[in-house]
Amino acid sequence: MARESRIVPKEPYVSKPVVLIAEELSPATVDALGPDFEIRNVDGTDRPALLDALSDANAILVRSATKVDAEAIAAAPKLQVIARAGVGLDNVDIKAATTAGVMVVNAPTSNIISAAELTVGHILSLARHIPAAHAALAQGEWKRSHYTGTELYEKTIGIIGLGRIGALIAARLQAFGTEIIAYDPYITAARAQQLGVQTVSLDELLERSDFITIHMPKTPETTGMISTEQLEKMKPTAFIVNVARGGLIDEEALHDALVAKRIGGAGLDVFVAEPPRESPLLALPNVIVTPHLGASTDEAQEKAGVSVAKSVRLALAGELVPDAVNVAGGVIDPYVRPGIPLVEKLGQLFAGLAHGRLTSIDIEVRGELVDYDVSVLKLAALKGLFTNIVSETVSYVNAPLLAEQRGIEVRLITSPDSPEYRNVITLTGALADGTQVSVAGTLTGPKQIEKLVGVNGFEIEVPIATTHIIMEYTDRPGIVAVYGQEFGDAGINIAGMQIARREAGGSALSVLTVDSPVPTDVLDRVREAIDATLFVEVDITE
Repeated sequence: MARESRIVPKEPYVSKPVVLIAEELSPATVDALGPDFEIRNVDGTDRPALLDALSDANAILVRSATKVDAEAIAAAPKLQVIARAGVGLDNVDIKAATTAGVMVVNAPTSNIISAAELTVGHILSLARHIPAAHAALAQGEWKRSHYTGTELYEKTIGIIGLGRIGALIAARLQAFGTEIIAYDPYITAARAQQLGVQTVSLDELLERSDFITIHMPKTPETTGMISTEQLEKMKPTAFIVNVARGGLIDEEALHDALVAKRIGGAGLDVFVAEPPRESPLLALPNVIVTPHLGASTDEAQEKAGVSVAKSVRLALAGELVPDAVNVAGGVIDPYVRPGIPLVEKLGQLFAGLAHGRLTSIDIEVRGELVDYDVSVLKLAALKGLFTNIVSETVSYVNAPLLAEQRGIEVRLITSPDSPEYRNVITLTGALADGTQVSVAGTLTGPKQIEKLVGVNGFEIEVPIATTHIIMEYTDRPGIVAVYGQEFGDAGINIAGMQIARREAGGSALSVLTVDSPVPTDVLDRVREAIDATLFVEVDITE
């Protein structure tokens, strides 16, 4: 039985994308966005104004004060990217954003130097009582003996979490002649040795350290990881610093330990509730506090703004963003990148061929590409697959979710064996009725021309264009004349054509490239005239 499918592309968005800046950002941020966007400003803390401004925004840039929750995301039907000019994302509903197909990006490395330096500042302030000595002298009190401190030289510094910030702190404190030990269940021995750090258990770190600084992400497992039991293992002269995330240290347990003088003191830049107006920790003499200043340097703010501005540009251009937190992809090798638009188009062609419910799809990558991380190509295939067949906006973010919701099993398969082409990518899917659909593509020549090289097992080589007609029928004389006449009479120019067959008199496949979409009545006449078993027009959306 003949079947027909026509994929109609969505209307292109022709206006300048609207980028909404909801908090004060550095002038360099706007400069980095460039002239391609309409920049608007709103006070992100003014909820009604924010929701109104989001109605036609394509991107929003925030810091920590603006709440981009499910309500805000629902108020922004055109939103494609939420950019947080900083590290933490507590004010962004990542789950709601992912469901809506909105990319969430941040600037994970923008503040690492600032945070490391603030940590060292807290350690020095605790060791030498700098804030209290300043306050006393400012009030006319000269209490030199009262503020006798301790040297860092030959002291043991314990770092909980030896990531990027932890490593920077280790490097800086080694210059003071300290011994650095660290607890990090994910750090390798080789990496620790490279940093000049001895890795130990958490208990040993707590027992040995004179100064402890914590640099872990906030997760259900790490929340409250330093509580009464851990504080009791510390030396009574030891100090603890938290410039990472509020809640990593149990504040009630810390208060009790400080009041009882079971530890020497604490330096805190972050709190469970911010600002911590009701916290009893603020009144203790052996506590040094700062108002979440880890990223509060001119340099960090500029780095964060410029970083997310670049991410916004990439996201609104439809490209993957290395700093996207809700997209599996990561850094894309330049050798892999040209394959992304090719695979998206293969996904659209595949969708045009699939006449029923899809149950599984394999993205098979063969050739030299397998020496690189090609996981992005799976995302590209799914984005292309759903682009013109679902009502919602499809992005690299929600394409895997759309597949999951529809019960489609997705696999990425790689093999170095590619006898015909340097690289070839094939999408093969199983439909609920038991039939299979496949398309294959490659990039050829110095200009990396995108070509369709396979359809349902037929070998062809056709440059991918805007509109293709794919027909399968019984091989017999006169077929080309029939459809050529029909298209010619309708004023449809055939820009390219290739015919493939497995054997004379068997099934044949024609792939046409036409300069414009074909009217439905013309498609119907051609399909009936050649008695096609497959007849598909696919318009490729760039």
